[in-house]
Amino acid sequence: MDTLRERVGRGLFARVAGPSGPVNRARIHGTPGPRWFGADRPIRQVHGDASMFIGGLRALLMQSLHPLAMAAVAAHSGYRGDPWGRLQRTSTFLAVTTYGTADDAQRAVDQVRAVHEGVRGTTAAGEAYHAADPHLLGWVHVAEVDSFLTAHQRYGAHPLDAAGCDAYIADTARVAAALGVVDPPRDRAGLAERLAAYRPELRATREAREAARFILLHPPLPWVARPPYAVLAANAVSTLPLWARRPLGLPRLPGVEETVVRASGHALTRTIRWAMLPPPRTAG
Repeated sequence: MDTLRERVGRGLFARVAGPSGPVNRARIHGTPGPRWFGADRPIRQVHGDASMFIGGLRALLMQSLHPLAMAAVAAHSGYRGDPWGRLQRTSTFLAVTTYGTADDAQRAVDQVRAVHEGVRGTTAAGEAYHAADPHLLGWVHVAEVDSFLTAHQRYGAHPLDAAGCDAYIADTARVAAALGVVDPPRDRAGLAERLAAYRPELRATREAREAARFILLHPPLPWVARPPYAVLAANAVSTLPLWARRPLGLPRLPGVEETVVRASGHALTRTIRWAMLPPPRTAG
């Protein structure tokens, strides 16, 4: 008979990885061959931790603040009609590039680049966007990396030391460069500098505020799953810098965030970590 742990773990994995998850997992970890990242690299530690559930939500909120990136998502991603499909495609891409063979990682990158080439249009304000634009790709990358690392350092099972944080950012730069980002940051100083450089371009459009409400308040989930999701969402918001919260209308609750919210985030990520069995050992 299945244990509670197995049932919960399977349910979470199905949500994140989709119906092809078990097959993809076996291929990613079981195919022999060289990888982009060895077993000791920080990118494997960060991307394999339950803190990614919080980091992923934070990344979506951060990325929405660039009007061109948000316009592309609103017009082309289908995040409302197929949010789980979008999550599953993203999680599979992260898994393949982090743990898969070098050949599979490159194929995944090539597929994403092909999709980006066709994503172009004009915002409501008349600004042209193209998902393959290196500058726009750069924003998506730094918002994602900052979010994953921030969540891991607060909620991860084994937070990285200073050198490990820099090494994680350097690892992610390899994937970013393959996707078309020009000179991605390779350490914490570079990441902070790049985030600051983008800030004059950021603002909360109507599409960004609608996306935030959808992500935080109206997720397509059964009622039984909404309380734990609300904990993830509250912790994702609590890790955002104030300059990112204000445009999206996300309040700050001093005292409560540092105590109740953070404690709930640690408890939930521990539960997710308990439920989800670690991936199989990657073939060499």
